Amino acid sequence: MKIGNRTIGGEESVFIIAELSANHNGNLDTALETIKAAKRAGADCIKLQTYTPDTITIDSQKDDFLIKGTIWEGRNLYDLYKEAYTPWEWHQALFEAAQEEGLICFSSPFDKTSVDFLEELNTPAYKIASFEITDIPLIEYAASKGKPIIISTGIADQNDIELALDACRRMGNHEIALLKCTSSYPAPIEEANMVMVKDLADRYNVISGLSDHTIGSTVPIVATCLGAKIIEKHFILNKSVGGPDASFSMDEQEFSEMVKAVREAEKAIGKVDYTLSEKQKKGKDFSRSLYVVEDIKEGEVITDEKVKSIRPGFGMHPKYLPQILGKHANISIEKGTRMDFSLIAE
Repeated sequence: MKIGNRTIGGEESVFIIAELSANHNGNLDTALETIKAAKRAGADCIKLQTYTPDTITIDSQKDDFLIKGTIWEGRNLYDLYKEAYTPWEWHQALFEAAQEEGLICFSSPFDKTSVDFLEELNTPAYKIASFEITDIPLIEYAASKGKPIIISTGIADQNDIELALDACRRMGNHEIALLKCTSSYPAPIEEANMVMVKDLADRYNVISGLSDHTIGSTVPIVATCLGAKIIEKHFILNKSVGGPDASFSMDEQEFSEMVKAVREAEKAIGKVDYTLSEKQKKGKDFSRSLYVVEDIKEGEVITDEKVKSIRPGFGMHPKYLPQILGKHANISIEKGTRMDFSLIAE
């Protein structure tokens, strides 16, 4: 998969997305400063959300439209999204600011009008949010634009995932990534279930990754070790900005530490390779080998009291000990001599 000038997957490093979400708190200058901070923190990408309260819900005070069981308990959907949305008139400035910083920028559309709008901005990819994975017409429409599609699986069962994948492929779009996601805000670490990262890739033949709502860097590090090629984390300039997503967002220092940890994890993973480096070969000097540990007279029987497996590793391999025990020395051998077959009588 390629997004902008960045290849994702294979041997490439993890693609790290800073999710702006509502963390501008209604201030364009804050949004622009957040983009700069994301670059400083080591992000590869800044992601927006493109909706208005009217494109994502309706203005209704009926009980169905009251939020229950989350950190936004009791709030009305329309009012929450009115507070949280990123004004569309900001988008061009945000895309341009990201480009100036060398960051890729794309967004999550929430209806067809937002897809059309993002097409005008030449978005390089689309992210389908967790709660939109069941909106097959939206996924089809976004996929029809021929851009890479990244889909969060937060509320999805297997059937939901397969329907979403089929929707993309039906549109001739095979550039798909699935992100393991736990749709709790913040998400309990015991529900992260990171083994799913590898399973998503293997089961569905896609790039897999993580959209993370847990606190801290542990889950992104584990995801990296299990093959995640994309990591998305909510990012905020600083917690004092406030807003509906602040409690589960990382500030610049936290995000920087996460990026550093992910990059170190990538180096630690390495590759399957049983050959030894020169330094490792040198380490064999400290391994065990066979040495004469007591003086042996010519013709004397070699016993396990006279020859032992000890450090350093310059003598015979310890596997030869059974072959020399009971044999006779053909010369006198001084304590500390490396054992060798040439010291044994035929």
